[in-house]
Amino acid sequence: MEKILIVDDSVVQATQLESILEDDYDVTLAHTAEEGLSRASKEDYSLILLDVVMPGMDGFTLLKKLQEQIITQSVPVILITSLSDVADEQRGLVLGAVDYITKPFSPLIVKARVNTHVKLYNYRRQVEYQSQTDQLTGIGNRRQHDRYSAMKWKEAIRLHVPFSICMFDIDKFKAYNDTFGHPAGDKVIQAVAKTASSYLRRSTDFLARYGGEEFVAFLLGDDSEKAFEYLKKVRQAVEDLHIPHDPAVSEWVTISVGGVSVVPKSESSYAYYLKVADTMLYDAKKSGRNRVIWADEKMKQLYEK
Repeated sequence: MEKILIVDDSVVQATQLESILEDDYDVTLAHTAEEGLSRASKEDYSLILLDVVMPGMDGFTLLKKLQEQIITQSVPVILITSLSDVADEQRGLVLGAVDYITKPFSPLIVKARVNTHVKLYNYRRQVEYQSQTDQLTGIGNRRQHDRYSAMKWKEAIRLHVPFSICMFDIDKFKAYNDTFGHPAGDKVIQAVAKTASSYLRRSTDFLARYGGEEFVAFLLGDDSEKAFEYLKKVRQAVEDLHIPHDPAVSEWVTISVGGVSVVPKSESSYAYYLKVADTMLYDAKKSGRNRVIWADEKMKQLYEK
């Protein structure tokens, strides 16, 4: 059942809207803008119904805050108002509202507009999911990485927790493709993605195909030693698949991994540390491949093998 958030300081009006929608939706009520912002930031809603006139923070201000947060900016907002001033309607639409519902409520109009915008939201989510998913492996693509990393980097700054970034790719993949062909190479990419996904599946982990045979992952909350040990297990798991390589090149298909852990600060740049992880990957390749090289919080390297 789709979840809807109603933010209205009037208990009577909020309850009236709830009674209109509760048979078709999972409805949550918030009676202050602050409570509404908190709930919208922590839970996944398909639509927000927002009263314009509230004490303290009004609906326009809350709408602006919702639009500024990555996690809530795509959730459609319908403004609830008794105001008839065209300027107020225009202001809400400019700020990002998708529609208006005027008081007193008409149950049929409320249901129709809510149903329309929930359907549009789900359609957009499906299109967005397809645009951010790598079609070959089913994991995130570079676009999803770019969007999600920005959000999680800010979260790590706010919580002051370690953030680990790693890059890995398939060793001597061109030679593999030259020997076995591109269809076989695609199966190897799929196998590596599936294996890595089976380890990187905590709510604080993220994995994406960055391009070609290269992958990027990040872990929230792990220090350098823990992240280093974790990625060693991923590397070993890929080797243990025992996918035959060209005997003249290597016995099995393997990966090389580079990474870095840092407690980010407000002046820190995710792009900079992504380059550090890429440098660690380059060092792993140069050192013989099929290994992990990690940079800790002081940029001291941790070596495998």
